[in-house]
Amino acid sequence: MSDERDIRHGAHAADDEDTAAVSRPSGKRSTRRARTGSSSDTGSVATIDRGDSSDSASRKASKSAGKKTAERGRGNPFKRLVKFLREVIAELRKVIWPNRKQMVTYTSVVLVFVIFMVAFISGLDLAFIKGVNWLFG
Repeated sequence: MSDERDIRHGAHAADDEDTAAVSRPSGKRSTRRARTGSSSDTGSVATIDRGDSSDSASRKASKSAGKKTAERGRGNPFKRLVKFLREVIAELRKVIWPNRKQMVTYTSVVLVFVIFMVAFISGLDLAFIKGVNWLFG
């Protein structure tokens, strides 16, 4: 698969200008990153060295979080229901709702598809009924 920059600007356009790599990603490693990397780079993945103290701290934190969730589950069910409904409303406010034209388009596409599938399955059913009547008739 060829890169679009090769077609528009020539094969070595990325060497001349770095703006093509910035404006439209191609999924390939950018030439700027390849040039700034040192030649001694072996391609290994960097890891974070964590001591034993942070492991024990994270275990303690996860245990206390488990206790908190267990205690939180025993609360008033009506308060939990109200909190849940408030969170649902907050999430629904974030939704990008379709406008009227999109709704009409989507609804008509769904209705046409449903009508087609009903006709197709009805035709298959009729064909199988006729076939069974012919075979065992």
